[in-house]
Amino acid sequence: MAVVGPGDASATHLDAAEQVGHGLAVRGALVVCGGLGGAMEAACRGAKRGGGNTVGILPGSQRREANAFVDIAVPTGLGEGRNALVVRAADAVIAVAGAYGTLSEIALALRAGTPVVGLHTWELSREGRPDRSIIRARTPQEAVERALAAAAGR
Repeated sequence: MAVVGPGDASATHLDAAEQVGHGLAVRGALVVCGGLGGAMEAACRGAKRGGGNTVGILPGSQRREANAFVDIAVPTGLGEGRNALVVRAADAVIAVAGAYGTLSEIALALRAGTPVVGLHTWELSREGRPDRSIIRARTPQEAVERALAAAAGR
């Protein structure tokens, strides 16, 4: 499962990402993320607290750029292009809040047919009409449950 979100996250969003990471780990899911700070680090911290494993797919070319909670660091040298690898490595994506990088990950996942669960994240519309492609969750626990169910249904 991928957890995506901003590198510069609020305390509320950091807490939500950490809870998501923890919830995924205790359910046996591997947590994949962009490997840096903010929501990515919080998700990894939660996963480690839950006894899980983490993969960070890094934008740069140095493993040392990964946050301290990444078990397997994958340096890509692709910059933001690594977002495609993050979502392709996942059975489902949980987007916690987010800026434009998160929006790109949402779009790439949806384009690939990977389910996206949103928690405090982007609202999509097409030609002024709501696009309901993102599965909405109100709590981190609900996000975990919905992502696992969506992944199982693929």
